[in-house]
Amino acid sequence: MSADLFLALVVFAFVTSITPGPNNFMLLASGVNFGFWRTVPHMCGIGVGFFTLLVGVGFGLGAMLTAYPQLHLALKVAGGAYLLYLAWKIAMSRSLGEKEGGTRPMTFLEAAAFQWVNPKAWVMAVTAMAVYTDPARPFLTMLLVATAFALVNFPSVSCWAGFGVALRGFLADPVRLKWFNVAMGVLLAATLVPMLR
Repeated sequence: MSADLFLALVVFAFVTSITPGPNNFMLLASGVNFGFWRTVPHMCGIGVGFFTLLVGVGFGLGAMLTAYPQLHLALKVAGGAYLLYLAWKIAMSRSLGEKEGGTRPMTFLEAAAFQWVNPKAWVMAVTAMAVYTDPARPFLTMLLVATAFALVNFPSVSCWAGFGVALRGFLADPVRLKWFNVAMGVLLAATLVPMLR
């Protein structure tokens, strides 16, 4: 892979990692509700989960979904249902650092597993592997794609958690926090709209 192509890949990875989507909306809400340090396992889980998804797609899972549309549909339905559940949990959260009622930050393993049902993550992974891998060197270029995302993912998602932390003072008011969480839940659910097309 040439230096120019790798730079283009890094830019693609950055843009797709930092733009709004399910992970980033959840991190913003987690930063507000639980603070930065309690959100770190969630951020790390996203990075590791997406890395494994990229490797899986690179080894042929993307082609398998194309070959078996029923499997693709099942993944969309499972991912959509889980995303709606998470949106509901966020929308119903009512106090900063709330532990009652089962509200807590997403764990490392939950965040990693979520990447496998996250519609935006699948689109990013399949696109990256289709555009930036070289059939003459599939293993090496697959690892370069996964590495590029690993380099930019954590700093990108950290920004969203950081934005949430910056809003904590303003959202310490219970009414503002309630409407913020409702808005984040609605935005998270709205990320499903492109999937319905």
